[in-house]
Amino acid sequence: MLKVDHVTKYYGDFLAVDDLSFTVKPGEIFGLLGVNGAGKTTTFRMIMGLLDPSSGSITLNGKKIDYDVTDQIGFLTEERSLLTKMTVKEQCLFYGTLKGMKEKDILNRLEELLERFEISEYKDKKIKELSKGNQQKIQFITAIINNPKLLILDEPFSGLDPFNIELFKNEIITMSNQGSMIIFSSHRMEHVELFCKKLVVMLNGRSVLEGYLSEIKDQYRKKNILIKGDVKKSELEKVDGVLEVVEKADEFEVKIKDHTIAAKVFEAISKHKKITKFVVEEPSLNEIFVAKVGESYDK
Repeated sequence: MLKVDHVTKYYGDFLAVDDLSFTVKPGEIFGLLGVNGAGKTTTFRMIMGLLDPSSGSITLNGKKIDYDVTDQIGFLTEERSLLTKMTVKEQCLFYGTLKGMKEKDILNRLEELLERFEISEYKDKKIKELSKGNQQKIQFITAIINNPKLLILDEPFSGLDPFNIELFKNEIITMSNQGSMIIFSSHRMEHVELFCKKLVVMLNGRSVLEGYLSEIKDQYRKKNILIKGDVKKSELEKVDGVLEVVEKADEFEVKIKDHTIAAKVFEAISKHKKITKFVVEEPSLNEIFVAKVGESYDK
């Protein structure tokens, strides 16, 4: 388990991370989110042992993270970090060796991953000869060449088309199923929703929202119901707890006092036989993120 325990980091007088705590268990995909400058990169660097916290502690399976432990970590940075004059094979041998792997094991793992990502023919090509999307594949391969127990992914889908996003997604889920701990960071909230059951949203170095995504969505549940069918506006307005009914082109948007009123609305229209839509709207993670960050800025 990765444990970040009341971690604070100062750069001189500047407070970059402020009393941050979270855990990631084996098999979990954890979202670490925030606007630019929120403290995510500093947090990543502390997790990898590149920076020491000013206070607090970070442990991986109960051990302080040092060079012995970092062999169990993989990191895909948002920026390209490939040596472009090297071939794909040379690049992966370099990274694998840094992780303490034997050459034979690196080459076997490389063959497996190149085939999985459908780029076996690029093994002896120089990095600079590859497209941006294929460079991103190689960067991902170098991050997982050592089958890391902890994998940090910072904007992993940058430069990828939908087909290749699916390849990455399948590999991330496979690693999670095999017990890897994965920290996933992205500005694309729809990507976070693909994977993360638990998350932290950072702002100005602090956690402003944390917990399981399902519970967060329930907490921020919209008080709207979308209804399509042979129901009348006046009928909906009579339901106790309905605040407003907005008539749109082919449906009604019913604004309710709280989510418990949805059952009353459903009961009131259940006698109709031509109801083709009844949806209690669920907030997107993007809407929650904007609402929470905006709320925090206002304080």
